[in-house]
Amino acid sequence: MKKTIVKRTLDIILTILLLFLMAYQVTGDLWHEWLGIAMTVLVIVHHILNRRWYTALFKGKYTAYRTVITVVDCLLLISFALAALTGISMSAYAVPFLNGLIPMMTAMKLHLGVSWWSFVLMSIHIGLHLKPVFAGLKVSERAKLIIKIVLAVLGAIGILMLSLEGAGNYLTFRTHFATHFIEGPTIVIILKNILMMLPWMVTTIYF
Repeated sequence: MKKTIVKRTLDIILTILLLFLMAYQVTGDLWHEWLGIAMTVLVIVHHILNRRWYTALFKGKYTAYRTVITVVDCLLLISFALAALTGISMSAYAVPFLNGLIPMMTAMKLHLGVSWWSFVLMSIHIGLHLKPVFAGLKVSERAKLIIKIVLAVLGAIGILMLSLEGAGNYLTFRTHFATHFIEGPTIVIILKNILMMLPWMVTTIYF
């Protein structure tokens, strides 16, 4: 029970860190780097705590759900690793001694794209883990319908936010510099990032 609480707390912290890492216009270079370092360390801790996942990879039957969640988790691990590697290769504050670990131009071209893929894949990852929770909700059919409508509306707003942010260009590696920042107070930026998570999460939960 205690281990489960630790895992869930760590999952929440990782999600919060990701939301702030995607709020570069709020954090600036210095805090962005240190948040990235914290994220990298906690992702490693997360995998240590869930090390049984590796030993179970080649055991048991693969249902469609297990196949999807395994593929998503593997892609998420790869994208996180690339985001961390490219990030430390451009570090000017947190780990400057690792600056240039891979060529600067290569790091710049990859970092934004893989960071956005990490964001998308983590949103899908959360949705996959919430799917059983939503399926087991002990509420009336009317309440379920209301929840679906609310999530659909918020998801639609999230799609608009993704468009305004220029997410498509980042995910296809056509843009190497963040150029579509939506400005505002920190709370507004974080709420915007949560809204951008919702389309991926909602689609995963219900489809």
